[in-house]
Amino acid sequence: MGIFGKSFDEKVQEAVTALGKSGLGIHDLGATVEGKIVTLEGQADSLDAKGRIMAEFNRMVNTENSVNRIRVLERQAEPSVSLPGPQKTEEETTYVVQPGDTLSALAQHFYGKASLYPKIFEANRDILSNPDLIKIGQKLRIPK
Repeated sequence: MGIFGKSFDEKVQEAVTALGKSGLGIHDLGATVEGKIVTLEGQADSLDAKGRIMAEFNRMVNTENSVNRIRVLERQAEPSVSLPGPQKTEEETTYVVQPGDTLSALAQHFYGKASLYPKIFEANRDILSNPDLIKIGQKLRIPK
């Protein structure tokens, strides 16, 4: 512990340990720290659990950016039937937020319409809780 309290790394590790024991449906949770950027990895029982873990982590630790690399476990349920035809693969671009950026400005730039900002917001729900609160340096996924 530093003179002024816990170090950033200690806060991250404390949060990871607490979330691992939280019963929120996360397994093998770990974190990689590079400066003030934290990458979370592990396995979640569901997409909802993945989002809740990220939101709770961001509440516990103030980072410059949190990257969610948590994988959702595939359920061994009944086999799914796939119809022949083209498989939809959604491509995306990663964009690093710059000073003065807004989601509507990014939507204008990438899609030609500022009103399409919810598309970017929804693709980044795991790191954004409000479309008006983006941080400089955040890495946002921009779906095509």
